[in-house]
Amino acid sequence: MTLRPAEAGSGIVFRRLDRPAPVAEVTAEWNGVSDTTLGTTTSNDSGTSIATVEHLMAAFYGCGVDNAIVELDGGEVPIMDGSAAPFVFLIECAGLVEQLPERHSIRVLKTVEIDDGDRYACLSPYDGFMLDVEIDFDNTLISRQSWRIDIALGTFKDQLCRARTFGFLDDVEALRARGLARGGSLENAIVVSNEGVLNQDGLRYGDEFVRHKALDAVGDLYLAGAPLLGRYHSRCGGHSLNNKLLTALFADAEAWCRTTTDGALAATVEAPSEAANAWPPAAAAAIA
Repeated sequence: MTLRPAEAGSGIVFRRLDRPAPVAEVTAEWNGVSDTTLGTTTSNDSGTSIATVEHLMAAFYGCGVDNAIVELDGGEVPIMDGSAAPFVFLIECAGLVEQLPERHSIRVLKTVEIDDGDRYACLSPYDGFMLDVEIDFDNTLISRQSWRIDIALGTFKDQLCRARTFGFLDDVEALRARGLARGGSLENAIVVSNEGVLNQDGLRYGDEFVRHKALDAVGDLYLAGAPLLGRYHSRCGGHSLNNKLLTALFADAEAWCRTTTDGALAATVEAPSEAANAWPPAAAAAIA
């Protein structure tokens, strides 16, 4: 995967290098989400898809990247360690360039909610971006957790980006029997058994599980096409519910508006320079 700068107004665009040019590009948009099984997959009208976009999208949001081209030689964003931290590191190594058009946000004007029995999510008006997340698993280690964060300067990197995805040992074995999750390991996820966390280094946060659900929500909601100004609350939510929530928001013209973020400019990753040969790269960030 290679991150490249993009022109102002481009948004986040995925480019498959293994597909013909006319059908290679997939724009990161909520209405292009085609699957939410084990992650968020977005596709174009030609069927070209990019899976597991949520952690990279969260990193783009947390670093303030509005425009970028993501080149991939396959159909999935690298999982790395299961968090957004490696992507934040690479974006910071590349640096950002401000672009003249003012940055736009999407302001939530009234409460929009999705109630799916035991699962619930809503967006409501708020002058900023707040996450209020609850999870409840039938597992004594995780059980019920809740976490709230007001995403402001520095909080994403300090409190959220290192939270890893997690799974249960029994589920991993079942998925592998179906030919899925073959690349899953203790290097890119927290694995929980009946005895506890199998990862030798343990947890990065005492409540890493609920923080990762908040991280997923940041990435999923950035598929709105601009930063949201509102409060997000979920109970036992996930990728599917997050996409349904954006669908409901944009279906109601009175529930949102586009607004200019005062004093802020759009940004893209820094353009490559001829001297950028060292690692970590000083320009376009690449993952081998």
